[in-house]
Amino acid sequence: MSSSDPLDISLVPKGLLELNFSALAQEFNTPLFIYDEDELRRRCREYTANFPTVVYAGKAFLCKAMVQLIAEEGLSLDCATGGELHVALTAGMPASRIVFHGNNKSLAELSMAVDAGVGHVVVDSFDEIERLGAIAVEQKKVVPVLVRVTPGVEAHTHEFIETGTEISKFGFTISEGVAINALNRVHENPSLYLRGVHCHIGSQIYRLDAFSRAINRLAELALAARNQYGIIFSILNLGGGLGARYLSEDPQISITAYSQVLHDSVATAWGASDLGDIPAIMVEPGRSIAAPSAITLYRVGTIKEIPGVGTYVAVDGGMSDNPRPVLYGSGYEAYLPERVHENRPFACSVVGKHCEQGDIIVADAQLPAKVQPGDLLATPTTGAYGYSMASNYNMVPRPAVLFASNGEVRCVLRRETPEDLTRLDG
Repeated sequence: MSSSDPLDISLVPKGLLELNFSALAQEFNTPLFIYDEDELRRRCREYTANFPTVVYAGKAFLCKAMVQLIAEEGLSLDCATGGELHVALTAGMPASRIVFHGNNKSLAELSMAVDAGVGHVVVDSFDEIERLGAIAVEQKKVVPVLVRVTPGVEAHTHEFIETGTEISKFGFTISEGVAINALNRVHENPSLYLRGVHCHIGSQIYRLDAFSRAINRLAELALAARNQYGIIFSILNLGGGLGARYLSEDPQISITAYSQVLHDSVATAWGASDLGDIPAIMVEPGRSIAAPSAITLYRVGTIKEIPGVGTYVAVDGGMSDNPRPVLYGSGYEAYLPERVHENRPFACSVVGKHCEQGDIIVADAQLPAKVQPGDLLATPTTGAYGYSMASNYNMVPRPAVLFASNGEVRCVLRRETPEDLTRLDG
């Protein structure tokens, strides 16, 4: 497709193509996150059809309605903070289906997780192993544990979201015997029940061979752990990281293809190392479920042409509802949802309303001709790390979030009000 062609509508969930956007903008104002609930459920079901245990990564997008949706679809939940754990428990997620993460869990967070009875705690440091053991003794419990390891594998993604290399702040490095020492530390603690390892190499990954290389390193670790300490992994948590399609030229990688690579790689690596029974595979998708299931709806405020430079189309949101372009240089498409099938010959930059020159949502956007102030503009694939990373910068209230199904919408998170902006003031 040329840059002036209509939007590749496969980037937009089918359930969000025929909504009355003017009516939604009138009722809920803009910016506005709109999720296709049926698409969320479809992606959840594709994962559960391909993996025995699927743990939704709550950091991608979390609210009570999302927790309830993934629970209904049979998924477990990854929580990385006490706040995420609170939302999960409040929404009714069984604690036994929660995997508790985080590289710097506080004593209060660990105590909360153990008291609730979470299914697994993923330990991330030697300090945490000692803290968790002490809390388990205090609460007279035996806590199921996964040890997070970093395999030293490059995932070919942005350095800020690459977590499997030796320099990562997460987990125990396999090199220099650090990870195997952590495994043995847990194994020897009678209040901790070692179930296996966790390995997340990064986010927004398109090259599936990176997962295979990580699995080979895990097999080497499993062999050493068995031979030195008699440790057998019953669970292999391979994290998440499957890339979402943000631009028309981005590759489409099916969940089924991803599953095939992971299962085949584990079977091959475990077989080659004569490790016996293959551990249960667990995955933690977030972005690949949430991101493609939503759009963000904005309203155009001003259009500014700068001779010799270009044209800025300013909308009523920006880095407060989508900081990813500022953080990672992330690319997005832009379109007018009420003119979605039109050619897009108008080259411009879609920018936000915040007091930063870097507040750019789509640097190289293509839109239909004759865009006007007041037009509705949308960006697709914004269901992950938009609302969850949203802020009140410049005291802008956070948007509402809608779930749409069969043409009907429900508000799952209301828009913040000006009164909310002063609610915490002393």
